[in-house]
Amino acid sequence: MAFASSPDRLAPTLTSAKIVVAGGFGVGKTTLVGRVSEIPPVNTEAWMTQASRTVDPLADTDEKTTTTVAMDFGRLRLSHDLILYLFGTPGQPRFWPMWDDLCRGASSALVLVDTRRLDVSFPAVNYFENDSDVPFVVAVNLFDGARTHPLDQVRDALGVAESVPLITVDARDRRSAVRALVASLRNTLEKTSPVTAR
Repeated sequence: MAFASSPDRLAPTLTSAKIVVAGGFGVGKTTLVGRVSEIPPVNTEAWMTQASRTVDPLADTDEKTTTTVAMDFGRLRLSHDLILYLFGTPGQPRFWPMWDDLCRGASSALVLVDTRRLDVSFPAVNYFENDSDVPFVVAVNLFDGARTHPLDQVRDALGVAESVPLITVDARDRRSAVRALVASLRNTLEKTSPVTAR
């Protein structure tokens, strides 16, 4: 876990935390980072072309016109002494090797899931369960504004361990997105708090 504090003893202690927003292609990562960032988010969106449809396929009903080709970056001051730095991963398989670099030094991760296309969610859940030591929370993105499946069914379908928190989020809604990020950070604090000696 990586929390950085200001060394200036005269100023209030300022702590920062790096949170990775991960998930498959088109699950709402760019939307979430952009919705909560207090600075203009840095994104590496590129227009999707007709030629890219065979490489980055979406459902025919999806209105997505751009795709992340490197990462998203945003910043959120959660309180007067806590700043979150948000790093959104690209979801396409060809960019998965970047995930190790994006997760380096991260305090926590928020893994977004789209229940309309669970197949794109397996690799992200698998990565954080087996290939990363970053504590994570799985968040079902409410694309239609409503939960379409009970969370226990989603947990079973994805094979998410009971020890991993499973929540809902509407990536388009700032308050909902902030709550999800706080849940991710809280999960890390709970999992990394030192056990009190007896």
